[in-house]
Amino acid sequence: MGTLRIHFTAGDLSRTRLAARPDPLWEIICSLHRLQTRAGYAGYARWHRQIRPDLERAGLVPVVRERLMPVAPLKRYFPDFLTPGPVTDLDEGIDRVLGTPTRRIRTELGRMVTPVDGAWMSDLAAGRLAARRGLGDALRAYFRVALAPYWTQITSAVSGDRALRGTWVLDNGAGQILDDLSPETSWDPPVLCVHGYPEDRDMHLDGRGITLVPSYFCWHAPITLADPDLPPTLVYPARRQRPEPTPPAGPQRRLGPLLGHTRVAVLRAAASGATTGELARRARISPATTSHHTTILREAGLITSQRHGNLVLHRLTAMGEALLGETPGPDR
Repeated sequence: MGTLRIHFTAGDLSRTRLAARPDPLWEIICSLHRLQTRAGYAGYARWHRQIRPDLERAGLVPVVRERLMPVAPLKRYFPDFLTPGPVTDLDEGIDRVLGTPTRRIRTELGRMVTPVDGAWMSDLAAGRLAARRGLGDALRAYFRVALAPYWTQITSAVSGDRALRGTWVLDNGAGQILDDLSPETSWDPPVLCVHGYPEDRDMHLDGRGITLVPSYFCWHAPITLADPDLPPTLVYPARRQRPEPTPPAGPQRRLGPLLGHTRVAVLRAAASGATTGELARRARISPATTSHHTTILREAGLITSQRHGNLVLHRLTAMGEALLGETPGPDR
């Protein structure tokens, strides 16, 4: 294992951007990586247990094993053309993947640690239309079964991470956006180091800035594109709360005090993850009043609250999502 060193110049921090929503293609790739290893299993245990029978029922196990895993292996390298981001719309992203020039597809597949093997992979490397369409169909089908049912929680984790980092930047300056991206990163201006990277590598931004993409299924160490000429991108694990115990049944949940427009406004404001200050701004109430309402919502089992330094990040529980008509996520 090596270290990825990302070198910032004076203007790079001002050009650094944080993705507002999850990138469906990066989530596809990172979730495929989760299926190929036991590392990090505990953080996605319920998803693992559910996704395998779901893929079998949908008849997608051969597609995942014979098409998606070979093209996106959990190895030192996988092709950059699979993640053309930043994108937030699946169809737009797949259109960009399928529109990749044949020469680039052939070159990137040729860089893989495991040589391209099999008729379908050879056809894809040759840019044949049927193989491209097959890739698009496989990506869409996998997303529909493996990710779409959990997109609310994926979005909540990404939005919550963005809210937390945005508050840090407002309070302490632009450099804080790079603080604590993962257990494997260290920020010693002007260099961001990613330890445990598959190889030793220096990445010079040279005034281009970088796009930070928080990802639900990225685990432990951030990922970047292999081609240094592509727009600089760093995908890192979004901060996620561990699954909370199921709230007790009966009167202890204190559902009675939930009546009222203000408390409902606070609950809705927490749908994408927010700090106490952000909830106050969204609901147009004071921080003290917000704290009162979040206490009641938490005791009712509708939100969870997790402290990060001097900030508290609030998110909906499965019960809170159900109350707002949302879909529960994989680790609830």
